[in-house]
Amino acid sequence: MPTDLLSGPWALVIMSLLVLGDSFFVVIPGEIAVTALGAIASTTGAPPLWTVIVCAAAAAAAGDTACYLIGRTVGTDRWRWMRAPRVRQALDWARRRLDGGTATVLFTARFVPFARLAINLVAGASRIHPGRYLLLVSVAALGWAGYQASVGAVVAALVPGGPVVAVLMSVAVAVGLGAVIDLVSRRARK
Repeated sequence: MPTDLLSGPWALVIMSLLVLGDSFFVVIPGEIAVTALGAIASTTGAPPLWTVIVCAAAAAAAGDTACYLIGRTVGTDRWRWMRAPRVRQALDWARRRLDGGTATVLFTARFVPFARLAINLVAGASRIHPGRYLLLVSVAALGWAGYQASVGAVVAALVPGGPVVAVLMSVAVAVGLGAVIDLVSRRARK
């Protein structure tokens, strides 16, 4: 893919759509898109890194808020898929975590794809105050976006070889860090 396409304004739109979609469907590579665009921003200067972070944060907060609104209006047991044993287990886990500390859970869940969906649905169903939720989820989204884009930018600055190598290396580092976070969160749940 030409670098011009990846550094143009459409790159921000595509990345934002991937991040928004990742809020609902965890197989969509939202994190990878932010990390890759962070690497491109670092190696080419376009789009500016701050726009990558702001657009990714806005899309992440919008997606999480949409899940919150679904939980608030629909609940967590209306549709058959919500009553499946594994989904019930995830929603019960999310409910217990939210009872223990809303801010900590919302910040942590932003980094764990499957937990993020469950936490946001349960946050809405639990009727967490919308103002408090929006503030917490916006700050969490900004921290997540800054982290993801910075991984790409730092790796791109440290690894020679141009934008393609920077993107590949930064995605590998991000996937590795994500695997470590998943492992730690799984062990913490047990």
